[in-house]
Amino acid sequence: MTDLDSTIVVVSGLPRSGTSLLMQMLEAGGIPPFADFQRTADDDNPKGYYELEAIKQLKANPDVLDEAPGKVVKAIHMLLANLPDKHTYKIIFIRRSIDEVLASQRKMLDRTGKKGAAIPDAALTKVFESQLAKVDTWLQAQPNIQVLNVQHRSLLTDPPPVVQQINDFLGGHLDTNKMTAVVDPDLYRNRA
Repeated sequence: MTDLDSTIVVVSGLPRSGTSLLMQMLEAGGIPPFADFQRTADDDNPKGYYELEAIKQLKANPDVLDEAPGKVVKAIHMLLANLPDKHTYKIIFIRRSIDEVLASQRKMLDRTGKKGAAIPDAALTKVFESQLAKVDTWLQAQPNIQVLNVQHRSLLTDPPPVVQQINDFLGGHLDTNKMTAVVDPDLYRNRA
């Protein structure tokens, strides 16, 4: 039995920050995803989203994670405060330039023909910065949570050291070659 057998690995970050990539990498490395795959692959995430629809109802239904120890689940930054205290977590938080996040969101909305919120980028940047500051403060106060911050740009431009850092954080038993092979620099399409 390893540490991960009783721990829930969580991949988090802002929307459009590379969380699906991290989920794919961790699955390739040997951690099963805790996902329902209801949201299927598309042009914006050609390798899939790796989401669990029920995670959005975590506050009302915290038992949804009772089957998640030993697995990896994706939860955007604003859902982390709803993680039930009864579990221990290792969170890999991907940090991507907010300008790149916004560019990726715009392209996704354009492709799907949806309208985004009528909020200027500067205002949305401030909202995201404020949310991240609150999440970071909350995370630091949680005794049952360990956090590894990963830089999106570093992961896409020089994966091996980032993959090794992730492997070390998760106990050193992952297949780092398979994890690195998942990274496709051609999918780094929205740069700032």
